[in-house]
Amino acid sequence: MNAPTLSRRHLLLQGGALVVGFSLSGGKAVAQTVFAPVATNGFAKPVAPDQVDSFLALGADGRATIFSGKVDLGTGIRTAMAQIAAEELDLPLDRVTVVQGDTALTPDQGPTYGSLSIQKGGVEIRQAAATARARLVQLAGERLGLSTDALVSENGTVRPKAGGAGVSYAELVKDGRLDLKVDPAVKTKDPADFALVGKSVARIDIPDKITGRFTYMQDHRVPGMVHARVVRPPAIGAELQGVDEASVAGIPGLIRVVRQGNFLAVVAEREWAAVKAAGQLKATWSRWEGLPEQDKLWQHVRATKVTKDDVTSSTGDAEAALGRAARVLEASYDFAIHTHGSIGPSCAIAEFKDGLLTCWTASQMTHALRKQLAAMTGLAPEAVRCIYVEGSGCYGRNGHEDAAGDAALLARAVGRPVRVQWSRADEHGWDPKGPPTLIDLKAGLDGEGNVAAWSSQFHVPEGAAGNVPLVAADLAGLPHETTMSPGNIIQNSALPYAFPNVRTVCHRLATTPFRPSWIRTPGRMQNTYANEAFLDECAAAAGIDPLDYRLRALKDPRGIEVLKRAAEIAQWEARPSPVRDVSGDVLRGRGISYVKYELNRTYVAGVAEVEVDRRTGRVRVPRFFVVQDCGQIINPDGVRNQLDGNVIQTVSRVLLEEVTFDRGAVTSLDWASYPILTFPDVPKVVIDLIDRPTEKPWGAGEPSAAIVPSAVSNAIFDATGVRLRSVPFTPAKVKAALQAS
Repeated sequence: MNAPTLSRRHLLLQGGALVVGFSLSGGKAVAQTVFAPVATNGFAKPVAPDQVDSFLALGADGRATIFSGKVDLGTGIRTAMAQIAAEELDLPLDRVTVVQGDTALTPDQGPTYGSLSIQKGGVEIRQAAATARARLVQLAGERLGLSTDALVSENGTVRPKAGGAGVSYAELVKDGRLDLKVDPAVKTKDPADFALVGKSVARIDIPDKITGRFTYMQDHRVPGMVHARVVRPPAIGAELQGVDEASVAGIPGLIRVVRQGNFLAVVAEREWAAVKAAGQLKATWSRWEGLPEQDKLWQHVRATKVTKDDVTSSTGDAEAALGRAARVLEASYDFAIHTHGSIGPSCAIAEFKDGLLTCWTASQMTHALRKQLAAMTGLAPEAVRCIYVEGSGCYGRNGHEDAAGDAALLARAVGRPVRVQWSRADEHGWDPKGPPTLIDLKAGLDGEGNVAAWSSQFHVPEGAAGNVPLVAADLAGLPHETTMSPGNIIQNSALPYAFPNVRTVCHRLATTPFRPSWIRTPGRMQNTYANEAFLDECAAAAGIDPLDYRLRALKDPRGIEVLKRAAEIAQWEARPSPVRDVSGDVLRGRGISYVKYELNRTYVAGVAEVEVDRRTGRVRVPRFFVVQDCGQIINPDGVRNQLDGNVIQTVSRVLLEEVTFDRGAVTSLDWASYPILTFPDVPKVVIDLIDRPTEKPWGAGEPSAAIVPSAVSNAIFDATGVRLRSVPFTPAKVKAALQAS
């Protein structure tokens, strides 16, 4: 079933239904008054987060439908959600369907980010399903004249434990609505009785994807749809001074040139006509050179006004201890501006009809996008419906929301459904960016080489904790919705180690060159990279094995376990770095890294193996070993998928990726100028998972990416004796560092 196109009326008009809802946001949901068709028995399906009837429906056919505000970005979350619900409801997995991210059907649970889908969304699904099951057993007891202790639920039926006929869920709820609230203290299933959770289950979405039946957002169509292309300014801040509409007058099928402020687009009956018109349209723009010079980026970052300081940890007196240290080390690390580089450029469809706006989008935050589109168009939020359709590429706030803004503006202008498909140059040039990060560190070592003092200063944009305005709204001079948050990027600046004197400070900068937004593991990756690489510098200065150096300072037993298991599967050789033998053209080394994500959840340790060609400076990562403890595991195969993706994508970011720009705009507009890892260089990822069935489930979507840059950096140092402190580790940088050494 293609969930995004599922008819709400078709789903709910099936006789009786038990609808169970839950909240992840803790806030009030906007009342759904426009897009709220009436279901059977005269009541509308609620979406308010305080309603038990909002999120799970048991139909007359014995099937369950989960309505989730969290969406599957291609990472297997839909399958895991189905497993959780089926487990608690005692239903077969093939009788559970998950509908995601439709603002008319699902409660607002916040964006799908931060590795919170299972940790928050899954836990709430479990509680909601368990509440429903408890009520079903109670109803069955009333019907059968038995106590709930004498009953058992299985396969969608409640029956007496002693044997005899039972009663199906469909029979129990055929009279309609059950007015329940989720019981936060409800007894969930004992992990010892799990039949689905903790087992590897084939992903629901894969069969249609490998056979070509799956419909991505880029393939989605609606009746009467026309096509549009946006004509982008040649520089980010350029102003539109004139348009020669006669330059495209001869293109067959062209419907209209749309101009509003600095927003310029063409709309046509067919996609190729829109592409042709966008390339042919003559427009005059002002000159703008507001970006810094790229080769002076870090001077620019360091000189940017600081609006506030966030002290993320303070233990003892770091400055005084640095003055007493036997040896003081200092270093600065930087992490380049990255683009999301989604393989499928962003796409959206919007339709205005009867004063209502419907938008089909691959946004991973449909409820937040709904608010942005409402603000931009002047509509009430209740008059806007966003429907999630999985996109070909996401993992962060890329261009999907901006494509939706484009489509909404144009659909209102032409009065027809409009599909906007971004080009590769649109995607690379106009999606929000992972902002540049600069980190200064100092460490004081005592006479035995242990860290006695640690001081770090992180330079990160204030804007990365504010809103991400839609490009269309910005260019057209339309209102912005300002409650967006693209990632808490100060996380993991503090350390997981028990050093006696520590002070870590994040300087929040007033500006950053491009619109900042979250991209996989925002802040946590950059901050962990600097901390773990600099800690390796301390270990090397002390002449101590990097693994042993970490274990000495780590007091958390779960952290110690992942580190030891990573060393075990990588067959770690205990010795100081770097290696003594640096002969030959290809140098080999290994590096280790560790993170406790946000210092309060998922533990990850990893070992990178690298090969460095001293002639070319090229670095390869043939193998990467990773151990993860994310508490209770729902689907081990799904978690492995996440770890594979994290390692492979982050190796690409570390070795190759960097946005280039001139004074006016991004210049890395294709895969030649913004290269990514290719199949021959994909590392073999060796994974060891620690499952803790009796613990809470934590996130797996981001944490393992956080350790990759430092593990690779440490491995390069181990191989060469040269410390690289600037991501990406391109051949030119590596070769220059080797020659300088």
